[in-house]
Amino acid sequence: MEKISAGTWVEIEKIILAPEQRAPTLPADTRQVPYVMRVAGFLLNDAEIGETVRIKTLIGRELEGKLTSVNPSYAHSFGKIVPELLSIGLEEDL
Repeated sequence: MEKISAGTWVEIEKIILAPEQRAPTLPADTRQVPYVMRVAGFLLNDAEIGETVRIKTLIGRELEGKLTSVNPSYAHSFGKIVPELLSIGLEEDL
């Protein structure tokens, strides 16, 4: 595997609650998976993907977790435009 240099922007993940620790009031399918934290920050020591590492976030917090990606980006969206919703609140102006 390739070594990732300290100072590189990376993402870590850490299991906060194992499935058996999750609230019994959650839906069954949600209770069956761990509650996972994902955080991006600057790698504090050279490491490889999969190792437990420490990072420093943009606000200065130091956190530990499993290194999952290098130069992470956002892949979510709010979906496609719904034309019927565009005019809400503008009825008087149209």
